[in-house]
Amino acid sequence: MIEVERLEKTYGFARALRGISFSVQNGEVLGFLGPNGAGKSTTMKILTGYLLPTGGRASVDGLDVVERSLEVRRRIGYLPESTPLYADMRVDDYLRFCAEIRGVPRSRRKAQVARAVERCRLERVTGKNIVELSKGYKQRVGLAQAIVHEPPVLILDEPTSGLDPNQIVEVRKLIAELGEQHTVILSTHYLQEVEKSCTRVVIVHQGEIVADGTQQQLVAQQPSGGVLLTVRGPEQAVLSQLRELLPADVPVAVTARDGDRVHYRVAVDRQNAPVDEALARLVVKNGWDLLELRREAATLEDVFRNLTLRAQQEAVGA
Repeated sequence: MIEVERLEKTYGFARALRGISFSVQNGEVLGFLGPNGAGKSTTMKILTGYLLPTGGRASVDGLDVVERSLEVRRRIGYLPESTPLYADMRVDDYLRFCAEIRGVPRSRRKAQVARAVERCRLERVTGKNIVELSKGYKQRVGLAQAIVHEPPVLILDEPTSGLDPNQIVEVRKLIAELGEQHTVILSTHYLQEVEKSCTRVVIVHQGEIVADGTQQQLVAQQPSGGVLLTVRGPEQAVLSQLRELLPADVPVAVTARDGDRVHYRVAVDRQNAPVDEALARLVVKNGWDLLELRREAATLEDVFRNLTLRAQQEAVGA
């Protein structure tokens, strides 16, 4: 549905995009993730026809975004970071206006506005002026204008920016529902947004793609945070034996105490796989009760931090 090939964008001497390439399949919900200034919004604006690329190309549904810009826009619902609303209009009037300029036939306009209102749960506020609405409802109106013409593609740029925690949960749930019927690119720097809503993740940093895959694939490539161990036994003796067993540069720490159970964290990574068996043998040999031994799972946050910090360090070194 979306193809991006070696896309570049330069502002003077600043390179916002450095030849990025990725694709989005029909029905996929792609999380376009990156820190502020990574090039996310620039990519979204090129895909939606607001900016021209300096190099490379992009297409939506097989249509080049530069050569066939108007046809591409008809296939896209776009929610930019600053929600495009006319504050002095009523919600229902605004959505009818959006349907009209989007080319929805008069005979279908009323039904499609009603459908957008229902999907975005705006029934309670359709008769109000937009200026009267909370930030959460304004964001819903922004989503409603993006889907009122029933586009196959939705491009959402920081859709929960500035919302309170309750509003974020509501909008996030709505985005997940929209993902069932549209191809979606969700641009954000909020990790939870991606974890809750997206089937695939692209991480961009300083105008370059540093990762592309499902959450499970990206997490599996990261070293785990260590081994978590729960033992019923004398704490000082356990610590002493653990430190004797492990290399001096491997930290061991007590993370919690629960009655006679003590929880330990051994900071080793995946490359130290044999240490799991050695830890188990040590506990059993000393006659202590081994209640838990498991690898600490890596998270999408670990992936994001490792990749963006590594890319930043490499750029500084270069």
